[in-house]
Amino acid sequence: MLILADDMGWSDLGCYGGEIKTPNLDRLAQNGIRFRQFRNTAKCMTSRACLLTGVYAQQCDMMLPGEIKNAVTLGEVLRPAGYRALWVGKHHGSENPVTRGFDRYYGLRDGCCNFFNPGIQRDGEENPARKRSDRAWCIDEKLLTPYTPSDKDFYTTDAFTDTALNYLEEYRDEDRPFFLYVAYTAPHDPLMAWPEDIAKYDGFYDDGYEKIRATRYQRQKEMGLIDKRFPLSEPMFSEWQSLGADARNTETRRMQVYAAMVDRMDQGIGRILAKLEAMDKLDNTLILFASDNGASAEVVREGENVPGTGEIGSMSRWISLERNWANVCNTPFRNYKNYSHEGGINTPMIAHWPARIKQPGRISDFSGHFIDFMPTLLELSCATYPESFNGQKVVPVQGVSFVPVLDGRELRRDSPVFWQWDRGRAVRSGKWKLVAWNKNPGNWELYDMDADRTETTDLSDKYPEVVSRLGSLFDQWQVSCNP
Repeated sequence: MLILADDMGWSDLGCYGGEIKTPNLDRLAQNGIRFRQFRNTAKCMTSRACLLTGVYAQQCDMMLPGEIKNAVTLGEVLRPAGYRALWVGKHHGSENPVTRGFDRYYGLRDGCCNFFNPGIQRDGEENPARKRSDRAWCIDEKLLTPYTPSDKDFYTTDAFTDTALNYLEEYRDEDRPFFLYVAYTAPHDPLMAWPEDIAKYDGFYDDGYEKIRATRYQRQKEMGLIDKRFPLSEPMFSEWQSLGADARNTETRRMQVYAAMVDRMDQGIGRILAKLEAMDKLDNTLILFASDNGASAEVVREGENVPGTGEIGSMSRWISLERNWANVCNTPFRNYKNYSHEGGINTPMIAHWPARIKQPGRISDFSGHFIDFMPTLLELSCATYPESFNGQKVVPVQGVSFVPVLDGRELRRDSPVFWQWDRGRAVRSGKWKLVAWNKNPGNWELYDMDADRTETTDLSDKYPEVVSRLGSLFDQWQVSCNP
């Protein structure tokens, strides 16, 4: 089972230093493995493309939401190997997953939507805030644009959990293994949550950005998640006391709702874990959890200053996390979603599999990437990866299997790994990371990731030969992606 959060920061979970109540994910971490340096691609659709295919988004034509080309999905390799392939939640592409190897699919084919009502206004309710009115939703083969649920207690996170539970029940007596992909949209904007979940965090964020960030950082050190290789990066948020009273109230409410969204996701995961326990399948099911990119500094506001608009967290108000709290959520790293710096690409990653993972509760330093999910599941399932599919040549798997990490063995990555999204660019080779936030061929920053995981000391002037070598690797990779 693969569980994905959306736009969630590295330090949000309790087991990664956060104050948000995530007992179920904390339990998975306690009985499994936490990864210190597992990475996504800094953007929703590109991360999900890598995760599904084991190749870079640049190689499968998924730099924009479209059709996956010259690649196969996890469903397309696991179903022929005997697996029931199931998917609930977000896709962020233009294809219905049931046409790409999955037996069942329920969810948002699009990138984001209103949590309480993805569609049009229902009788007796406020108008749902939205950026577009045609968000694509799929229920198996059926495409709905938009999808307006009849249930007025609808909430996407709950709907995805409920459907996952229904799938597990429907196929529980099958004499075949299952692959379940649960792709939540929480806590991506719009910030919307149930009032009872928001109320849990009354008073939590009244002291502001610096206090929460410092507390998270201290907790990370105390739990052994980080050490001297993780100096706290310079703050990128405003001074709390410089804000007026109204602004502080807005910011407090903003983070309360965000926390409630993560909380609700964890509640759903808890329900799924309980179902697996009842089926006597929890111990022998590999569960992987990650986030598709770091917390987002993007500014999205819909429904403000409109008569009848509700407060932050309600159906009629679309608001995003924005820069200040995103910096806190990504503690101790720099920058945010879209950036190829660690704040954009380092994901909280948990692996749980009691039947196989020894020494539970350990922390791994394996330098992983989303392209590694495919080769890992290929090895475990004994599935076959094709050279061609549907008349198209398939790009060879780009990642490496991290099965040795699950088994407690050391695994070093020999080949370089690359990132490119928007103005963000990076290459990691050995201990070195070359990274930039610009489209200029120069202006690279260089970091020794063995000593400086938070990218605080730029060594590009000291080691120009390393900059040149890694820059050439990046250029060659870009050319190879566009033959």
